[in-house]
Amino acid sequence: MVIKSKPEACFVDNKYCPGCGHGIINRLVAEVLEEMGEEKKAIGAIAVGCASLMPDTFGIDCIQAQHGRAAAVAVGVKNCRPDNMVFSYQGDGDALAIGFSETMYAAIRNDNITVIFVNNGNFGMTGGQMAPTTLEGQRTTTSPKGRDIMATGAPLNVINLMKTLDVAYLARGSVDGNANIMKTKKYIREAFEAQKNKEGYSFVEVLSPCPTNWNKSPQDSMKHIRETVVKTYEMGVYAERRGDNA
Repeated sequence: MVIKSKPEACFVDNKYCPGCGHGIINRLVAEVLEEMGEEKKAIGAIAVGCASLMPDTFGIDCIQAQHGRAAAVAVGVKNCRPDNMVFSYQGDGDALAIGFSETMYAAIRNDNITVIFVNNGNFGMTGGQMAPTTLEGQRTTTSPKGRDIMATGAPLNVINLMKTLDVAYLARGSVDGNANIMKTKKYIREAFEAQKNKEGYSFVEVLSPCPTNWNKSPQDSMKHIRETVVKTYEMGVYAERRGDNA
């Protein structure tokens, strides 16, 4: 039997809530960077929110960005250090609320960075408020009767916006089970490879459970992703250049 060792980049146990998907996603990023031999050259721009716990347990160079500015910081770092593997690690509040402009303009410019975007449908660290990705009818601390899209608009599917742009790679995965975890790892690998090949902007959205704010057990949170969340946020690859640098 082969026992898979923990990536060296994950030097201590993560600090996320029990059942949170961030810990899985952190590990996937670490595994991919180490398998590509890029962990020593990787630089992460880390967002405010639950994502900000990543540098406490992740042994690569990281920069703490201002709220909503992780993509802009990543672009600046990449322009200064073009040979480094540069990525932002962001939640739905940071990337799609206060940071929506930075996220979209990095894609519009096709900047050669990689964005790892964690979608758990709420503002996890600050109390579970409604986020741009909150589903219709979903209860949060600021939508206690369920999200009313007549008042707030529909959940924001950012990949549907980005796939109209000239970008290198777009994909959406999940961490709700082993099969989807392995697919998501593949998407993260392909996103980093697109950057390494200087193809431009790559973006991977990961559907992630938030048992604490969803008021569900970890098992029921995974089931909720499989049975409900994927109906709004379908998984798969939405754009890829396949080595075309044009």
